[in-house]
Amino acid sequence: MATVDCAGRTVRQVNEAIRRLVEAGKREILVRNPGARHNLAVAILTDVAITLDGPVGYYAGGMSDGVRLRIRGSAGWGVAEGLLSGEVVVDGNAGNGAAASIRGGTVVIRGDAAARAGVAMKGGLLVIGGGCGYMTGFMMQRGTIVVCGNAGEALADSMYEGVVFVGGEIAELGNDTVVSDASPAEVAEIRATLTRYRVPGPPRFRKVVSGRKLWNYDKKELDVWKAVF
Repeated sequence: MATVDCAGRTVRQVNEAIRRLVEAGKREILVRNPGARHNLAVAILTDVAITLDGPVGYYAGGMSDGVRLRIRGSAGWGVAEGLLSGEVVVDGNAGNGAAASIRGGTVVIRGDAAARAGVAMKGGLLVIGGGCGYMTGFMMQRGTIVVCGNAGEALADSMYEGVVFVGGEIAELGNDTVVSDASPAEVAEIRATLTRYRVPGPPRFRKVVSGRKLWNYDKKELDVWKAVF
């Protein structure tokens, strides 16, 4: 396994060192002493396994396609933002906007996720082993979010498509959402995913989807639109 030490290097120098190893054909890279720095391992467009050996700051692994990234610690805002494919696994907690705008791939937060996790998702899978903050799944268009713990206020507010599964309590549903029990087939698929990533799961899940009332404007529903905007 190739290694990169962040000590004594700028973020740009660290990312350049990672890219040089990728270009040299290395497929397993250990990044030591990340020290909660921002923007580490971003825009990786190759199937390569990268381990950040400690907590990281904002936007780790963002704008990547094909990367297999593991963070041995917690992550700040925007982890895995814009992911196209691959997987990002955070062993700890994640700050605001985890997996924002992802189009594919899998993002796993073993701990809790703060506000707006999965905002504007356009595909992919986000798994949260703990609870999540307010407006998780806000305006998501496609994809799946699995929350094993409790969900905060305005869950899935104004979602277009996609689905959110919640194992704990929901503090408040967002505008234009519908909740029901997950089907046995859906639960089986969730449990297979949780087992694969060694994330403990709750005994049951509820399913949250769009009510589709906001897909088209109706002046009779002006109060609903005012609540959204």
